Amino acid sequence: MKNNLYYPKVSLSDEDIFAEIKKERETIGYYSLPYTDTSSLKSRLNNLNFKQKNIAIIGIGGSTLGTYAIYNFLKYNKQKNQTLKKDIYFFESTDPVNLNGTICEFDLNDTLFIVISKSGTTIETVSIFKYLSSLVKMDKLNLLVITENDSKLNSFAQHNSLETFEIPKNVGGRFSVLSNVGLVPLYLAGFDIDEILNGAKKISTSFFEQNELYNHLIKKARTYYEYKDVYNINAVFSYSQLLEGFNKWYIQLWGESLGKIDANNTNQGLTPIGLLGPVDQHSFLQLIVEGKRDKTVTFIKIKDFKDDTKISPTNLKALEELDYINNIDFKELINLQADATIASVKEYQKDIPIDLIEIEEISEFEIGKLLFYYELLTSLVGKFLRINTYDQPGVEGGKIILKEMLKSKK
Repeated sequence: MKNNLYYPKVSLSDEDIFAEIKKERETIGYYSLPYTDTSSLKSRLNNLNFKQKNIAIIGIGGSTLGTYAIYNFLKYNKQKNQTLKKDIYFFESTDPVNLNGTICEFDLNDTLFIVISKSGTTIETVSIFKYLSSLVKMDKLNLLVITENDSKLNSFAQHNSLETFEIPKNVGGRFSVLSNVGLVPLYLAGFDIDEILNGAKKISTSFFEQNELYNHLIKKARTYYEYKDVYNINAVFSYSQLLEGFNKWYIQLWGESLGKIDANNTNQGLTPIGLLGPVDQHSFLQLIVEGKRDKTVTFIKIKDFKDDTKISPTNLKALEELDYINNIDFKELINLQADATIASVKEYQKDIPIDLIEIEEISEFEIGKLLFYYELLTSLVGKFLRINTYDQPGVEGGKIILKEMLKSKK
């Protein structure tokens, strides 16, 4: 993972920040997730022996975005290798057209439903669950629950003799993808959850043993902090549609974790933007290059797509001047598009801070690395900002108002 950012000096030393992050591991649960022994979880799921073709995940935010990021990154690769056991569908939105449209895409009667809510009382999740359960009978043969062990949803599951899987109390929703929230559905769908965890473990070990990644992450977090009043928008420019889910997950992680009021009662935050290349090369890139200088850009490339699909040498009348693209691999084309964009920004727009993350290949190991890299980076930036990275008081007010509004309609 390379970068060309300038790193200024700040009052908080590397040692101060690192000591605080190490101390934080004693109370914040996501740090330990990469070291999970999955043998008992896999044995339990194997014994349940669910035969359904599909999985429907009912949840929102941290209960779904991380799983979707991994699924979206890997699903075509798995299908190509014919190892995907189940297709996963996500029910997050209370948009009725989207809800019913998603239902039409698969057979509800051949589906394992997984309801995920850390609190167990998320209105969107319960609303969708109520609706789906009115369309198809749900019981222990086709329904699982993932929640905290003392939630009302867990009580519902116990009352109905449903299988439940715990979300640890010290793991926040947006940091929960490597817990049962992600591991249960991904394993049932046929993904190698141990390799996902091994990728995350690689990042964790490298950082906490203060290897090369340690310096990179500390310096990157420091730069975001020091220049937060100038470059307060952080764009991730991912050159693959497979990373669309990752972009959405990153936006929640970054926005909900870092948009806070600090100890001095000052509003803090860095605005996340998720872009996809080459599509957004033809739109948002213009704003980056010639717009206001308030953005940093992290480019993400996949070095090897392991797909040799080529541009056909078909002769197109009046378009012969483009024949120089004939027989070029699409994987080479998309990475050259990324390289050209990066080179142009470096050469002509030297006041735009950029860096590059290169993913080796499309695999569980690599997406595990990427997710944990950003979780660690988020925690580090939070330390520099002197905020609580793990709460979300700004969204709680809306939940309270919504609850009262719904009650008043009765």
